[in-house]
Formats: sequence, structure tokens, C-alpha cells
Amino acid sequence: MNDFRIPLGTWIESFIDYITVTFRFLFDFIRLVVDGAFEGVAFLLVAPPFYVIIAIAAAIGVATRGWKFAVGIVIGLGLILGVNQWENAMDTLALVLVASIIAIGLSIPLGVLAAKSSLASSVIRPILDFLQTMPAFVYLVPALILFRVGEVPGIVATIIFAMAPGVRLTELGIRGVDKEVVEAGQAFGASPWRILRQIQLPLATPTIMAGINQVIMLSLSMVVIAGMVGAGALGGEIVASLSRLDVGLGFEAGFAVVILAIFLDRVTAALGNGDTPLGRILAARRASRQAADSDAQPATMPKPTLV
Repeated sequence: MNDFRIPLGTWIESFIDYITVTFRFLFDFIRLVVDGAFEGVAFLLVAPPFYVIIAIAAAIGVATRGWKFAVGIVIGLGLILGVNQWENAMDTLALVLVASIIAIGLSIPLGVLAAKSSLASSVIRPILDFLQTMPAFVYLVPALILFRVGEVPGIVATIIFAMAPGVRLTELGIRGVDKEVVEAGQAFGASPWRILRQIQLPLATPTIMAGINQVIMLSLSMVVIAGMVGAGALGGEIVASLSRLDVGLGFEAGFAVVILAIFLDRVTAALGNGDTPLGRILAARRASRQAADSDAQPATMPKPTLV
């Protein structure tokens, strides 16, 4: 009995070797596309002077959370610049943005499919349970084998790791829409696509945005771990600090991660709530414009009555 062992690891290794050889062209294409997307976003963040990026971040902060948050972001980004982690922070932000955009682009359609089909939901849900309970480091092994060392395996592992909350909360949001509202749309002859686009998705937006927020936060945490497979950026700095027991470097890189996390979390949370300073200004202007239009309309004269 002690000699009995199920060779599960050997089977998985053989399977990975098979798909690596058989679909090498596909993995090379994915690597080319993902690497190109990362290089493009990283160039947009690193090439401009630092004060341009800080000004853009401050403008986003004012529009979403107000001037106090914008001041805090300017101070935080200034501290990142002061500890010489600016380029690494921008590379990390590029990794997070690329991984998050791809993960969101995959998770929302899957969530819609799971909400529309009970069969799809019963298939997708166990897969999500498996992805969420698997240790994060395990994703790096097959990604490293399939895509070799660099940013691409880190991004791919991040996408797989971060997708689950996006799928779950999209399904939850659509299933939580009042059935009477959907039935009213059906009664007026709206097609299923129109009901999804104009009724279910708008009403489920707060829940979907909460899922997007979780996708971005998980992407940021996984991108740091991906520094172990050569993804570089702040994750690479943290891995280097661990190997050298450099407490100062680890704290500086970790502090930069915290600043990015606060910025991304607060901005996406504000967009999910829909209550932003910019939104309030636009709503006030829209209300004043409607009031002016109603005042400008000529009053209709009452018709004379015949005696």
C-alpha cells in the first residue's frame, strides 16, 4: 500500500509538454501580442516627463474623489520618484493595466454567459473555485514553461489568477436585476440583446464595477509575485531585496506598490459608486440646461371656450 501512488504530477507534466510542442505557434503569437501591448503601455507611461504623469493622475483624482485625494496622490507619486522607483512603478502599472484589461475583457462575457445559462454556470463555477483556491505561485510554473522568462508569463499568470471575481460578480449583478423590469422589457418587444444592453448591464453596473475593482487589486498583487519569473518592475525589486536581505530596498518597492494600490482602488471604487465630483458637476449642468430649455419654451395660450 505504501508503494501505491497516483502519478498526477507526471500526467500534468506530460500534458504540458504535449501542448507546448503542439501549440508552440499559438503560444508564440500570444507572447508577441501580450509583449507588444505591455511595451506600448509602458512606453506611454515612461516616455513622458514624470510631472506629466503626476498631473494626469492628479486630474483623475480630482475628477473621481476630489482635491484632497489628488493632493495625496501627488505626494505619494512624488515619494516614489524620490526613492528612485519611478520607472519600476510605471512598468508595474503597465503590467497591471494590460493584465486587468485582458482579464476584464474575458471575465465580463463569461459572467454574462453564466448568468444567461444555468448549464454554463454549473460548468464555470467549479473552474472558478479551482482557480481561486490554487496557490498563486502555482500559476507561474506552466506560464514559465509555455511563455519563457519575461513579462509575458507574469501577465498570463496574472490574467488567470485575477479573472474569477470579475466572472462571479458579473453573474451576480445580472442575476440580481429585478425580474419584473426584465419582464417589462420583454412585454414591450425588446430583444434579449437589447434587454441585456439597456436594462441588465446598466442596473448591474455597481456590482460589475466591484468585480473590476477586485480584478485590478488581484492583478497588482500577482504582478508583484510575477517578479519571480523575470517580470521585473517593482516585483523584481522585491524579489531582489529578498535574495539580498535588503530591508531598505524592499520597503521602498513595497511602499510604491501601496501607493499604486491606493490610487487604483479608490479610483475604481468611485467609478463603481457613480458619485464623483465630475459626475455631480455634469449632472448640475445638465439640470440647469434642461431648466433653461423649459423656461425658453413659449407658453401655450388656452383655447377660448364657446358660451
